[in-house]
Amino acid sequence: MTRKVVIATKNKGKIAEIKSIFNIPSLEFLTLEDFPSIELPPEAGKTFADNALAKARHVALKTGLIALADDSGLEVDALGGRPGVFSARYAGENAADRDNYIKLLSELEGVEDRRARFRCAVALSDPKDGDKTFEGVFEGVISKGPKGVGGFGYDPVFFVPDKNKTVAELTPEEKNSISHRAKALMKLKEWLEKKGK
Repeated sequence: MTRKVVIATKNKGKIAEIKSIFNIPSLEFLTLEDFPSIELPPEAGKTFADNALAKARHVALKTGLIALADDSGLEVDALGGRPGVFSARYAGENAADRDNYIKLLSELEGVEDRRARFRCAVALSDPKDGDKTFEGVFEGVISKGPKGVGGFGYDPVFFVPDKNKTVAELTPEEKNSISHRAKALMKLKEWLEKKGK
């Protein structure tokens, strides 16, 4: 029996990543594009897990289906963990990805310690079975300038020393094997498989 799961986003990059990681035949994925009237709640939580749970619960309540949501962002050591939960709107409410990473680069000008990590919380809300959250972390450093054309968000300025590339220079397969979202989703996938969903 196929179970429907709503991915609580319209972000095509996230949808593609999630679908490529979740090749579980018993799950059929829908997205918010299938429910155009649903507006996500504002990201008002103090943590990524708070925001992911709020989105998943909201969509599960509106659709009556299992909902999967994530919230993720960039934490830069030299900036005390900023931009954190404000990553998507760091340069302003409707900022484009480029605006956000240009602001970040300007704040780090002349800064030697450029260690950073992407952190992702994934939440699953099941109207019949309650909520569950999983977290993944992806360590790297902020480059001096953008490189690469793949990915989205801060990928062009997030340098992965092991690969000697920014995330935007990785193939989707490479990214999906090491990213913060992939790690969180793999934990969720393992949990679902153990439960026999």
